[in-house]
Amino acid sequence: MNQKKSFALSKNDKRAAQLFAKLGMPKNLAKTVIYLSHVDECYNADIEQATDLKQPEVSIATRELQRREWTKKKRVPKKNGKGRPLNVYSPTSQLSEILKDFEQEKLKEVEEIKSDISELKNLIENR
Repeated sequence: MNQKKSFALSKNDKRAAQLFAKLGMPKNLAKTVIYLSHVDECYNADIEQATDLKQPEVSIATRELQRREWTKKKRVPKKNGKGRPLNVYSPTSQLSEILKDFEQEKLKEVEEIKSDISELKNLIENR
């Protein structure tokens, strides 16, 4: 498995995650997306270590990434054959594609807000 050992998010990575979060992406999802953009594949523990997230936060984020089809998961058995298999995650989309998807979601939200405000104005004006 090609993974980065002792990887930590850079200052720019942290700022990108902050901006994603400021725009409405959950913080744990933003950090996980940024981390996954640097690796070919990784374990949950790798994400936890690099992003300072707890295991449940990583699980929630990786589930959402799979739902959005931005990552895929495969299960691999532990080396000694005992215990639960480990989950290995690999990105299926480039960070630029994820940003484009996210941008489209936000632009759609803006259009819905504009439409709702316009409808509300009409209702108030025609009372």
